[in-house]
Amino acid sequence: MVSLGGLARKLFGSANERRVRSYQPKVAAINALEESMKALSDEALAGKTQEFRKMLADGKSVEDLLVPAFAVAREAAHRALGMRPFDVQLVGAMILNDNCIAEMKTGEGKTLVATLAVYLNALAGKGVHVVTVNDYLAKRDSMTMGKLYSFLGLTTGVIVHGITDEERRAAYACDITYATNNELGFDYLRDNMKYERGQMVQRGHNYAIVDEVDSILVDEARTPLIISGPLDDRSDLYTTIDAFIPLLSEEDYEIDEKQRSANFSEVGTEKLENLLREANLLKGVSLYDVENVAIVHHINNALKAHKLFSRDKDYIVRNNEIVIIDEFTGRMMPGRRYSEGQHQALEAKEKVQIQPENQTLASITFQNYFRMYGKLAGMTGTASTEAEEFQNIYGLDVIEVPTNLPIQRIDEDDEVYRTAEEKFKAIIEEIKDAHSRNQPVLVGTTSIEKSELLAAMLKQSGFDNFAVLNARYHEQEAYIVSQAGVPGAVTIATNMAGRGTDIQLGGNLDMRLERELEGMEPGPERDAKIAAARAEVAELKAKALAAGGLYVIATERHESRRIDNQLRGRSGRQGDPGRSKFYLSLQDDLMRIFGSDRMDSMLQKLGLKDGEAIVHPWINKALERAQKKVEARNFDIRKNLLKYDDVLNDQRKVIFEQRIELMDATDVSGTIEDMRHEVIETMVRTHIPERAYVEQWDVAGLKQQVAITLNLDLPIDAWAEEEGIAEDDMVARITEAADKAMADKAERFGDEIMAYVERSVVLQTIDNLWREHIVNLDHLRSVVGFRGYAQRDPLQEYKAEAFELFQALLANLRDAVTTQMMRVELVREAPPAPAVPEMEGHHVDATTGEDDFGEGSAFAALPFVAPENRDPNDPSTWGRVGRNDACPCGSGKKYKHCHGAYETA
Repeated sequence: MVSLGGLARKLFGSANERRVRSYQPKVAAINALEESMKALSDEALAGKTQEFRKMLADGKSVEDLLVPAFAVAREAAHRALGMRPFDVQLVGAMILNDNCIAEMKTGEGKTLVATLAVYLNALAGKGVHVVTVNDYLAKRDSMTMGKLYSFLGLTTGVIVHGITDEERRAAYACDITYATNNELGFDYLRDNMKYERGQMVQRGHNYAIVDEVDSILVDEARTPLIISGPLDDRSDLYTTIDAFIPLLSEEDYEIDEKQRSANFSEVGTEKLENLLREANLLKGVSLYDVENVAIVHHINNALKAHKLFSRDKDYIVRNNEIVIIDEFTGRMMPGRRYSEGQHQALEAKEKVQIQPENQTLASITFQNYFRMYGKLAGMTGTASTEAEEFQNIYGLDVIEVPTNLPIQRIDEDDEVYRTAEEKFKAIIEEIKDAHSRNQPVLVGTTSIEKSELLAAMLKQSGFDNFAVLNARYHEQEAYIVSQAGVPGAVTIATNMAGRGTDIQLGGNLDMRLERELEGMEPGPERDAKIAAARAEVAELKAKALAAGGLYVIATERHESRRIDNQLRGRSGRQGDPGRSKFYLSLQDDLMRIFGSDRMDSMLQKLGLKDGEAIVHPWINKALERAQKKVEARNFDIRKNLLKYDDVLNDQRKVIFEQRIELMDATDVSGTIEDMRHEVIETMVRTHIPERAYVEQWDVAGLKQQVAITLNLDLPIDAWAEEEGIAEDDMVARITEAADKAMADKAERFGDEIMAYVERSVVLQTIDNLWREHIVNLDHLRSVVGFRGYAQRDPLQEYKAEAFELFQALLANLRDAVTTQMMRVELVREAPPAPAVPEMEGHHVDATTGEDDFGEGSAFAALPFVAPENRDPNDPSTWGRVGRNDACPCGSGKKYKHCHGAYETA
């Protein structure tokens, strides 16, 4: 019996089919222009770019130009690249232009598809970003597709790890920029830590096309990008400053235990300036000069450590460490540390080892980074299983594009064995059988360890004619993967290894020629070599086709159906024959989750013997149901995490926009004046309650606060004794005195220096408070889940308290800027531009738990060196080595357990 839904689909087609059909009129229009485009000379075809740009300037929209621009780009691709986009590729490009995800099978030419949408959207001159999963693909695609853009008069840039800010700025200034998601995110964060607009490298977020969109926006989006860096301190600096505090007397500082604050008096400040000058730590004349911000922070922490924190009450010393005591429960909290260097100040006080501390300087999730783009699109071979997530989080629809030729791959039912050992034995036999028939084989594993285990078992069985890839060396792997379709080739790979490179039957001719012709001059010899390689590849392709095409063998199912589909999709490109099969055991992770105990006993009752497998479509369906449940759970986790990050993201936008406004402003004195006036009004209202009698005024407290915050000695006690004085009069008098002091200072400094100092003070203060705010929110996030036990919604609690913390940040900003500006003094030479702190990038791979950039900035700066170019006896030739890679010295150990251990010891 046919359902109503099935009947409707039969009559009208599915929603996806109707959407694809809607593009056909435009495809026909583009095809109609093909002959006229062919008739144009190269110069006339390239000249179309300027025509289109003029049309945009005259008021036409990008959509108005789609048909002629695609027709131009198609003809240019044929001339510059020797490739003519198919009609289905035109459809894919239109989907990308419509802010959607184009799901296209492997081998359908997604890289070429992107060029059409990129060209159209680059005409506006606002920049287009093409996002790839690794540096190799960014370089490869920018070089290959850059020929097309260059032919049409557009510029192409590429962002890879290790290039300078000048090179980054130039690449972002291009019409089209290829880059990885990590580099784009880190550049955004770093830009928002710069102190001058001219130092920033990005120029906005206009349009991005994300290649392998499921990998970047789902898999990698489970963990945020984090930039961390050491606070501007050293152990000896803490120790030196700590030694100053016992030299001070009670008149040198003022303690407010109720507010948990400690400040130096004028006498104390003078004493400290002399001590710091003797220690060669004071820059300029005054402690409150702009370049001494970090020193002020350190001495304030040291004073608090000695006068506000008590041993065995606030903390204890255990095993040469400072352990915080929870003020409410009285329990120790090992592993927790005070932020902003306060913990190190306590370590210096107690003469225990001072632990180096990295602080989160900035962070952002990929979700919130990519949602900044005015227009976002993506492409991949596998996105439909995550369609709900793409729509809910990014507002992206997933549209499946039909293949250019029908798929001929045969997807066989899974084979399920009782034990992993039986499964691997069956896989080895299948590999040998396929190899004996000259059929190319790709064996997919879920982890590096599993690929190495299978390789070892194959060798033990006497078979060693295979290659192993584990997503470590992208350039080397791309070549091996490109040749995995050669008859008889056996390639063992993790699911991500070599992603972005097609497996062509007979081998990839272009990549083979690139390697074999390196260094050869043009001439008859080179031409002969090209002809011989072309003939050999054609012969090998015929053999591979006769053997049944690429055979994909999977060693287990992944948690996500999407990853399984990616692996299957490596076979059967462009209508080639192929075959795929999954081998499973009840000891696999997913099978254990699914409930293998019950299944194991059932299989034993059915009389399943050792080495036998069960094969049935029901098993496939049951596993898919289990995968759907796991996918739904993971989506809920990511959605919940994003809800929390959205709170921080709203605040991040406010701070970053404020920073840019300050950098763009020629004069921020008005902003600082407003801050100062608000501080004064708050100060007066705090010490003089509304409609209170003069006798109830805290005159002494107000006088002291004015001296600390405004650095002014005003006759407030005398003013309070005047007849008829009111709090508004007090505000006006203090404001007038503060404004006059600042005006005198501005006159001494001169307009140019004053403007520079004001901007520097505000930006540095914002940055310091924002970093502390991030730490506070991290701490809040770690404990707010417990509110659920009190029947309160943790997310709502987090939002409310995060808002209060942000309000406190703004209040602290006013106070800190006012205090600093009222104390800052002129030095003879202009202070140097504030330096951006030393930074490291971090992005934890959600699948392995390893940090993509974990080796730190020194490691990241090293170049990649191919293994064959490394001298085992000379570590200086090794370049960048992954922590889990085999050590290049040849010991057989992992790098982190061999030479890598020496570096970090």
